[in-house]
Amino acid sequence: MALAGTGAFAEILDGEVYKYYADGEWRASASGKSVAIVNPTTRKTQYRVQACTQEEVNKVMEAAKVAQKAWARTPLWKRAELLHKAAAILKEHKAPIAECLVKEIAKPAKDAVSEVVRSGDLVSYTAEEGVRILGEGKLLVSDSFPGNERNKYCLSSKIPLGVVLAIPPFNYPVNLAVSKIGPALIAGNSLVLKPPTQGAVAALHMVHCFHLAGFPKGLISCVTGKGSEIGDFLTMHPGVNCISFTGGDTGIAISKKAGMVPLQMELGGKDACIVLEDADLDLVAANIVKGGFSYSGQRCTAVKVVLIMESIADAVVEKVNAKLAKLKVGPPEDDSDITPVVTESSANFIEGLVMDAKEKGATFCQEYRREGNLIWPLLLDHVRPDMRIAWEEPFGPVLPVIRINSVEEGIHHCNASNFGLQGCVFTRDLNKAILISDAMETGTVQINSAPARGPDHFPFQGLKDSGIGSQGITNSINMMTKVKSTVINLPSPSYTMG
Repeated sequence: MALAGTGAFAEILDGEVYKYYADGEWRASASGKSVAIVNPTTRKTQYRVQACTQEEVNKVMEAAKVAQKAWARTPLWKRAELLHKAAAILKEHKAPIAECLVKEIAKPAKDAVSEVVRSGDLVSYTAEEGVRILGEGKLLVSDSFPGNERNKYCLSSKIPLGVVLAIPPFNYPVNLAVSKIGPALIAGNSLVLKPPTQGAVAALHMVHCFHLAGFPKGLISCVTGKGSEIGDFLTMHPGVNCISFTGGDTGIAISKKAGMVPLQMELGGKDACIVLEDADLDLVAANIVKGGFSYSGQRCTAVKVVLIMESIADAVVEKVNAKLAKLKVGPPEDDSDITPVVTESSANFIEGLVMDAKEKGATFCQEYRREGNLIWPLLLDHVRPDMRIAWEEPFGPVLPVIRINSVEEGIHHCNASNFGLQGCVFTRDLNKAILISDAMETGTVQINSAPARGPDHFPFQGLKDSGIGSQGITNSINMMTKVKSTVINLPSPSYTMG
């Protein structure tokens, strides 16, 4: 099996430290410094990446601006061809990239492989979709508006924004990077990627696949480094024409500082699962376990609070507990169901929520167990609104159950949250499901399934503090372009034929 940083990827590694990517070349930073990436399982340094300087960011921005001008003149079919090529190379090298995901973010091995494959598929789909969307314009005629003759023809088309800054999160550092890179590139933009620290090496491998596909120099860059050094410098850089960010509270800070650029942001959630009395309880239990605990609950769209009618609560809790007992807990290399959370500070934060719930009298369905960053799956029953876990996003394998006496109570709790990413409702009554869905203040509501972002071409958006704008391949392409109109003024009104 090819290992990270070897074979086709040998040139991205400089001794112990992975290089950054600028102007079509892999480079070591002039800072001479590096950032350590700690393996969540061993809690030892696994990889090191360059600590880029502000001067290096300036050069990247300059190159991106120049490359974008030429790229915008590249035929659409040619852009698509390069994206298809990159997708194929990405899928071909799924093993070393998946290995990085296992070591950097403790993603279970099989999930790591499927993230890379899904990412290749997303890039190909984006190329196809982009060719169709961007190949179409609009012709408007003036006589539809009162008081006008047909003497003006307006041709409107979509043109690129310029330089897109993409900032993906640790939990899907490859998939949520390409979901920004693909739309940006097909639309004729250049792309600067600032990967998360945990996940940076997987992202650098992914970027190398785009390099191998033969994209023009300077069009794609990838800068790594300390947020304190280059974070604000990047997001406030005058050369940036669009920011696509997925992550946590940082997004709110970015939106306050970013200035006049289009923003696409997805900032987390507290996805509520509302369970009605007529629901299929086995389906409910399976989805609570999958929704709440897959990838140790470290997903924006994880089920993060269960709002369940009192009369069926005991039965569902019992079914969920039986399933939790069967989950395999351990290192990601063994394809465990529950793997260590990403950092020690994350584990400490989760523990804080658990201890608060304990003090306030929540029922622990399992014993709370933690070794290092590994936290065993835990269901908390009889959670009340005065507990932090009722509102805060743990991003870990701990799930609160709040018992409700009416659907209205469930909807009220869901809508009282400052988040509004997704939610789900379980019932056999479709009419009821639609009425509840319409009442829930979330970007998406899943009926009879756990929340999920995909398939990747579905619209994906959050309300309130969960984000700005909408993702999904078509929405992202549209967001990364602007409308340009050319108006032809005719010497006299024209009517076609007749």
